[in-house]
Amino acid sequence: MAIEAVVLAAGYSSRAEAFKMELAVGSRTVIERCIAGMYDLCGRIIVVGGYQIERLEAVLRDYAKVELVENPRYAAGMFTSVKEGARHVRGERFFFTPGDYPLISPAVCRSLLAAEGEIIIPVHGGRKGHPVLLAGKLAAELVREDDSYNLRDFIQRKGYQTLEVAEPGILLDLDTQADYRRILERIREGGEANEP
Repeated sequence: MAIEAVVLAAGYSSRAEAFKMELAVGSRTVIERCIAGMYDLCGRIIVVGGYQIERLEAVLRDYAKVELVENPRYAAGMFTSVKEGARHVRGERFFFTPGDYPLISPAVCRSLLAAEGEIIIPVHGGRKGHPVLLAGKLAAELVREDDSYNLRDFIQRKGYQTLEVAEPGILLDLDTQADYRRILERIREGGEANEP
């Protein structure tokens, strides 16, 4: 079964006070850590860039499975990047996540792939996280949605299954410097390390 991923990395990172995709988490950047959890399970990883895309190119150039695509309309909102990523999906199933989730582990991704359903969302402690796993046939439907829509509404409308996982890393995104410190602390404690 052809497995792919769509990773969003087009935003301004304004709340992080830095270009957050380049921030170091352990020995890798945030975006590298994000794709690492899915890398061995995917034939392609579609990273959607926009703001500072040339910096993403520099970080990701050595990853053979990564296809960096540009969303020229990224300033119009995140859903335009969702649609741009979906436009490139050819696999039978695909993971979806924003690129600022650096603690996604291979174990969580394998668990999602072992589950059945068109849309599967990992849950920890009653809270939904990332990555979400979707059937490839839904990509074309996403592309046709209006820009004013969002992925959450799409998922609610289509219906989904949840999968309880033991790892809180599925909940930890990086929007602010406080989030960054929290993630670094978790790494120091040895939590959700997806280093090789």
